[in-house]
Amino acid sequence: MWLSPEEVLVANALWVTERANPFFLLQRRRGHGKGGGLTGLLVGTLDVVLDSSARVAPYRILHQTQDSQIYWAVACGSSRKEITKHWEWLENNLLQTLSIFENEEDITTFVKGKIHGIIAEENKNLQPQGDEDPGKFKEAELKMRKQFGMPEVEKLVNYYSCSYWKGRVPRQGWLYLTVNHLCFYSFLLGKEVTLVVQWVDVTELEKNATLLFPECIKVNTRDKELYFSMFLNINETFKLMEQLANIAMRQLLDSEGFLEDKSLPKPVRPLKNISALKRDLDARAKNECYRATFRLPKDERLDGHTDCTLWTPFNKMHIPGQMFISNNYICFASKEEEACYLIIPLREVTVVEKADSSSVLPSPLSISTRSKMTFLFANLKDRDFLVQRISDFLQKTSAKKPGAGSREKAGVTDPVQREEGSDLPVSPSSTLDSQLTSFLEEAPTASHGLLKLFQKSSSTEFLGPKGAKEKMKEESWNIHFFEYGRGMCMYRTAKTRELVLKGIPESLRGELWLLFSGAWNEMVTHPGYYAELVEKSMGKQSLAAEEIERDLHRSMPEHPAFQNAMGIAALRRVLTAYAFRNPTIGYCQAMNIVTSVLLLYGNEEEAFWLLVALCERMLPDYYNTRVVGALVDQGIFEELTREFLPQLSEKMQDLGVISTISLSWFLTLFLSVMPFESAVVIVDCFFYEGIKLILQVSLAILDANMEQLLNCSDEGEAMTVLGRYLDNVVNKQSVSPPIPHLHALLTSGDEPPPEIDIFELLKTSYEKFSSLRGEDIEQMRFKQRLKVIQSLEDTAKRSVVRAISSDIGFSMEELEELYMVFKAKYLMSCYWGNNRMAAIRRDQTLPYLEQYRIDGNQFRELFVSLTPWACGSHTPVLAGRMFRLLDENKDSLINFKEFVTGMSGMYHGDLTEKLKVLYKLHLPPALTTEEAESALEAAHFFPEDLSTEVSPFVSDLDLFLHCETPEVASPEEKEGRSGDFKDKREEKGANSPDYRYYLQMWASEKESKKETIKDLPKMSQEQFIELCKTFYNMFSEDPVEQELYHAIATVASLLLRIGEVGKKFCSRPHRKPEGNSASNEQDLTSEEESLPSEHRQSSAGEQHSPVDPEQKGGGDMQSGKTLRENQLVSEEGRGEGQGSPSQLLSDDETKDDMSMSSYSMVSTSSLQCEDIADDTVLVGCEAGSPASRYGSTIDTDWSISFEQILASILTETALVNFFEKKVDIGLKIKDQKKMERQFSSSSDYELSSISG
Repeated sequence: MWLSPEEVLVANALWVTERANPFFLLQRRRGHGKGGGLTGLLVGTLDVVLDSSARVAPYRILHQTQDSQIYWAVACGSSRKEITKHWEWLENNLLQTLSIFENEEDITTFVKGKIHGIIAEENKNLQPQGDEDPGKFKEAELKMRKQFGMPEVEKLVNYYSCSYWKGRVPRQGWLYLTVNHLCFYSFLLGKEVTLVVQWVDVTELEKNATLLFPECIKVNTRDKELYFSMFLNINETFKLMEQLANIAMRQLLDSEGFLEDKSLPKPVRPLKNISALKRDLDARAKNECYRATFRLPKDERLDGHTDCTLWTPFNKMHIPGQMFISNNYICFASKEEEACYLIIPLREVTVVEKADSSSVLPSPLSISTRSKMTFLFANLKDRDFLVQRISDFLQKTSAKKPGAGSREKAGVTDPVQREEGSDLPVSPSSTLDSQLTSFLEEAPTASHGLLKLFQKSSSTEFLGPKGAKEKMKEESWNIHFFEYGRGMCMYRTAKTRELVLKGIPESLRGELWLLFSGAWNEMVTHPGYYAELVEKSMGKQSLAAEEIERDLHRSMPEHPAFQNAMGIAALRRVLTAYAFRNPTIGYCQAMNIVTSVLLLYGNEEEAFWLLVALCERMLPDYYNTRVVGALVDQGIFEELTREFLPQLSEKMQDLGVISTISLSWFLTLFLSVMPFESAVVIVDCFFYEGIKLILQVSLAILDANMEQLLNCSDEGEAMTVLGRYLDNVVNKQSVSPPIPHLHALLTSGDEPPPEIDIFELLKTSYEKFSSLRGEDIEQMRFKQRLKVIQSLEDTAKRSVVRAISSDIGFSMEELEELYMVFKAKYLMSCYWGNNRMAAIRRDQTLPYLEQYRIDGNQFRELFVSLTPWACGSHTPVLAGRMFRLLDENKDSLINFKEFVTGMSGMYHGDLTEKLKVLYKLHLPPALTTEEAESALEAAHFFPEDLSTEVSPFVSDLDLFLHCETPEVASPEEKEGRSGDFKDKREEKGANSPDYRYYLQMWASEKESKKETIKDLPKMSQEQFIELCKTFYNMFSEDPVEQELYHAIATVASLLLRIGEVGKKFCSRPHRKPEGNSASNEQDLTSEEESLPSEHRQSSAGEQHSPVDPEQKGGGDMQSGKTLRENQLVSEEGRGEGQGSPSQLLSDDETKDDMSMSSYSMVSTSSLQCEDIADDTVLVGCEAGSPASRYGSTIDTDWSISFEQILASILTETALVNFFEKKVDIGLKIKDQKKMERQFSSSSDYELSSISG
């Protein structure tokens, strides 16, 4: 590429000049290409170790003038072809012009100006990329693509200098982190190391210490461990590797991972030597951390953050911390953990003003809200810019939702009441609200929680000490609201957590759950959304709706609120609305239990948004089809048990208890295993603390039962111990009437089990396990997510392989290897496909077998590399036919079972089975009308009136198949079938898939009777020509290709003559009276029998005679006379009708011309040779002769059956040996894996030629 002219003081150091003229030098780097000796080795090593971009440009062009000692680099190239192109341009366009100049300075100025002009012109189209990725980084990306054979769509994120440990030897080189791959390259003293690992194959990623180096990064895949060390910035490298591996896991878990939103904030100026992708990933990580810290909606984007102080009126202090600003919120977090958190929604802000600065309060900023609260920030570095950004966001907020801020008032917990009298503008949702008014009025649960509706006595005066305690709690919270504020803008401090741990009063529970979870924000900003979902989802049939209906009466049946139609109907509406909103999750067991508790303390809309916060933010991936999130946190629980309770950890692993208990504890937040009054206190703390609280309580429960668990002998006994303990966790402060706990009451002996107070359990969990931090849990989640998702992928692989292994000839190991290749090809299409349809078409809810599906292009690439039938340039054509044959449902996608079925047909089975596959590849639907010259011939194998024209020897089964087989179905029938399939697909896309459909489909597949050779329809002449062409291409690279060509030519000529005779079978009954049919049958039978037998004898004799290599060439060396004689012979043979055509030749003629007969028997009068490739030896005429190109039309009455083709091929030993030859698919798979990573050969070091 052209370079902005750079000064070079020493032109020949480490470079060799290859071309020169008075103004330019073309140089090659020492050590590049052949030769170079020791100097070349050293230079190559230095390039890799010291300079990241040196080997990108092994060639360069320098500008020089005669009297100057200074050179200017004007171009570089990665290959001789590229640099030669630049050199020729300079010679053709500049040399003559430069010779006119008299002053050397003018020459240099002109050259520099010209080169700058070329670069500017080239960058016009690439301006965005050019601006984002600086020059040095761009050179490193070029090197990465060239070195590892990556396409342009594979983007480099960053690159680092490091050492890779190969055995005990460190190899210094460069680590390239791309979006989809980890790559490493090293070249030291003639030894080259190249590594390429897909992120989706990484099973473990950790930073650890070894004896040799204090810090290194370990990367594990299924089959190897890789160690990298000597990083200049190991923390940055490891963090980036984590991000990329996490994105890859997200892609395996959910196809939407390939469709990530790329609209991330970008800085005003590009950063030096940092790619746009690296910058975007950093921004994404900050966004995720920001949203998680303040429990904000998923679409919130962080704009920036700055250090500041916040005046806290409750303790009259200036607390140091950071202010975060995003498009809808201003947030503050103190530097001291839990000192103070603050969230100010911009919809609440009324005034933002700059106060007067003073020495005590420099650069203050005052923000006032609708709830009459004022927040004072100070020590802001760039206050004017900050105020401008906040003003911009405020304008956008007011433009989006005018008057929306007035809808939220501190302390108001009823959004339905809040909407009354609000001055919202008329919108589609408001008309929808009016339509659903009747629903809102009729259902009391639309405005109140179920507990209010079913609690008989709400007064605490009649409840004695419990009521007094409850009143005290309410008073404490009211005092807290007075001091710290109420609603979203409340100061959240350690005092808030203390109050939560003491228990939230029943009357405030719904409000505080909404605030602490962040559900309030989404509810306020989406008015009418829930009502709209309810209306849309009502009456919709889906698998989720069926599962919900089945579980409705299992949701807290002991509570009176769910013993009547009102509670059940509310639960149905909330769950169905959420399944409609998020079909990826739909409905999962345990959601019903959690949602029923949410409905007790909030109205339907509040319960819905709390469920959204739970499923999508607080418990990510918990409720999808594979409960991945719960499995991830189960892995964290096991890890924490090893750390905090080491003596119990091994015992729990042996008993296998953790995997059993953790899912039920985590998925239902203890609601299914503890008495309701106690479990709801845990839910209080969970909404404030998050998953950390659940893990702490779980550890405290194990710790409390350690002695008994250590004495347990099996899993059942351990479960009994834990179940008995949890049954007796009580809440003595609860004012609600006790609800019988339906968990089996487990007792041992006559002693009543001791009661455990829930508040004591919480206190113990904080005392013993409070060292747990949210950041550490997120780090552990990443590590466990790698293990869990890879384990699920391995399970999926085993399930698929087991499901199909009985029907396929491959071994289990071969099937597993093929599955990995198939999956890699699918993922590659998601990475590098021109469009992202591959990602969209993967449905995680489908059975494992259906999840990965490839299209025709991907299948073609796999077929070309894996097929044992290499046909040269004809292979992709054969691949297309195989794909159409396997794609039975005509959706242009095939799953793994269909793929291996096609592969098995080529690799396994006897000669008959393999020929059957080839035969089918040359019939519709595999053979398309575009590939054949006549669409009519592709659709009809026989004359229209089968009842009168068909041979009496054709069986009833043959007649049935020819009329009814799907290959010859009418276009309307095909369209109808494909329409039905599309309808089914659309229905499956809209709702969760119906697994019964798949069970029925697979059952019908197993019931279908095994296909016999009699079932195969006959082949037309045109299709037979295509088959012959495939045979010739298939044999082109075989060691015994000459013998195979000879054999197939013999068989082809024989079959053509059989087809000619078969024509007479079809035509004779037309012209003869019915009474003569019996005699005709005898004549035709003898005629057919005589032809193959005599011809077979001549063919057998022919095999022993040598074949002239010149004649084998296909006609270029044949004389015109021979051609005419052969044509005459074949025409006469066909014209006689009765008697063997071979009788027309004398013995001498047969002997002399037999080497030609195998080619000439395909006559020009019966075939059109345009279908045959130019290099195909099929027709006994010159390739360029008029006869070969302008023969008569295809004979529509001609046909041949599979039995006839099989019988003819069995007569040729060479053909039999070819098809019965065993081919190891394992070698093909290895080659395919290497092919996926084709390294560029232009820069390879030819080490073998270096002699030293």
